[in-house]
Amino acid sequence: MILSAAALLREYGASATSIDRVLAHSGAPRGSVYHHFPGGRAQLIDEAVALAGDFIAGLIDAAMQADDPVEAVDAFFVLWRDRLVESGFRAGCPIVAVAVETNDDAPQLARSAAAVFARWQEALAGLLVRHGLTEERSRRLGAFIIAAVEGAVIMCRAEQSTASWISAAAASMGHPGTGSGPRPKA
Repeated sequence: MILSAAALLREYGASATSIDRVLAHSGAPRGSVYHHFPGGRAQLIDEAVALAGDFIAGLIDAAMQADDPVEAVDAFFVLWRDRLVESGFRAGCPIVAVAVETNDDAPQLARSAAAVFARWQEALAGLLVRHGLTEERSRRLGAFIIAAVEGAVIMCRAEQSTASWISAAAASMGHPGTGSGPRPKA
């Protein structure tokens, strides 16, 4: 059910990710929701955000082991670009889906989304510090990269094109986020 909730968040957003939709997508029996998620829909979405955040954090952590920080950031851009293209521009980021909605009935969802973004930013900043940037500059650049990626995902979904993606990747690290291209000067 958590995987289904994350998939539905990516494609439909938080407000459209209902218990009924999760059950239909997952094939789970209705009683299992109340057994596993006594906090209801809010708990299910919160756990889906945590799972999706952990999954992407793991991919970022793996990419951050690269010797070249540009390659690592490029891999982060490519990951999201590929997800967009493979889904026909339907699947975005489940964390953004939760972050952009008000969630007045479940304010913990915004806090969970913020914690995921902070974790991703910390991973990117750690990589940049290892390659000689100051901690403050690394944190700012990590936040910028995440904002650029997430903004590009949103724009590309709306445009049904990777044009904004290419611009964001190029502005972020000096090349188009395609796995190849000119290297930025040190």
